[in-house]
This record gives sequence, C-alpha cells and structure tokens, in this order.
Amino acid sequence: MLDSQAVPKDLAKAVARFRKKAGQGDASAQFNLGIMYDHGRGVPQDYVQAAFWYLKAAEQGYASAQFNLGVAYYEGQGAPQDYSQALEWYLKAAEQGDSTAQFNLGASVPSRIIIDNRDNP
Repeated sequence: MLDSQAVPKDLAKAVARFRKKAGQGDASAQFNLGIMYDHGRGVPQDYVQAAFWYLKAAEQGYASAQFNLGVAYYEGQGAPQDYSQALEWYLKAAEQGDSTAQFNLGASVPSRIIIDNRDNP
C-alpha cells in the first residue's frame, strides 16, 4: 500500500514525482517507488528495483521499507534469499513498532534460533 502522500490518478506522474523526490533522498518517496515497482503500478513490475528502493529508504530508518526489504530477502524476490538478512531487517522494523515485522519474528521458528545464536555466540 502506498504511503499517505497524495497519489495522482495518472500513475506515470506519480512515478515521476516519486523518482524525483527519491533521487533527492526522500525516504517516503523511495519507499513508495519501491511499492510501485513491487506491484507494477505505473512501471513494469521489477522486484530488483523494488528491493533497491526499499534498501535506500530502509537505510534511512524507514520502518515499512525495512519490513518490505526483509520480505524480499526472506522470499528471495528482488534480493538473494538470505534468512539472516531478512531477520536483520525485520528486527529493525520491529524495534520501531512495525507490528507485521513483530508478528513475522514471533511466528518464525528459524528466526528464534538465529536470535538465540546471536545472543549466545
């Protein structure tokens, strides 16, 4: 789902606006551009581009982007399948209160094992 920014009905205009702001470092626009690529809205569906833009926003602490990047790593869609990376991004999002990331962490037995290993090397 797109962030709360007003999205023009013309998706090409929305993409152009998000791309401009994303290039200026706007994390919300980077996240929204990732969503557009992830779902093929106004651009051809491209999971690699989606993960690229999620990463840009996630590195700035954008919780929804951190969660979506975790999903990309977990599913191997747009990023190499890497459960450790998925866990790291889920944790970052969960620490900011992202309830879906918190659920994914709690529901995933492998993540509990990884967390235990991180806490007790």
